Amino acid sequence: MKKYFTTQSAEETKALAALLLRELPGKSVFALYGGLGSGKTCFVQGMARALGITRPVTSPTFTIAREYKAARTLYHLDLYRMRDADEVLNIGFEDYARGNGVTAVEWAERAEGLLPEGTVRVYFAAASASDERKISVEYD
Repeated sequence: MKKYFTTQSAEETKALAALLLRELPGKSVFALYGGLGSGKTCFVQGMARALGITRPVTSPTFTIAREYKAARTLYHLDLYRMRDADEVLNIGFEDYARGNGVTAVEWAERAEGLLPEGTVRVYFAAASASDERKISVEYD
């Protein structure tokens, strides 16, 4: 299934993330695609808020992975600095993807062959207005 959304602000992008978590309760891996500043981290912040996580969520560009404990743990991965699938495997990607929580993967194209079946793919694109985002979501 493919759905299309347009958000007009960071708050709307966060609300969309919360909505998707509610609509897709059995889904646990969210692959996020889009350029720098396209809304990926903002989306993960919305996921965190929906999961009851209160501490600040920032992109783990230099740490690669962050774990946020809640009723459902959020694993936030940023693969921007990864060069290939071997590097992605070396960070323990398969453990995150099979974890009991929700895994959000920024720059997911770097793990394309490693993403498990049932992954929700979320594509972000900046639109004409500065905070407007075109977001498409694909899932089985």
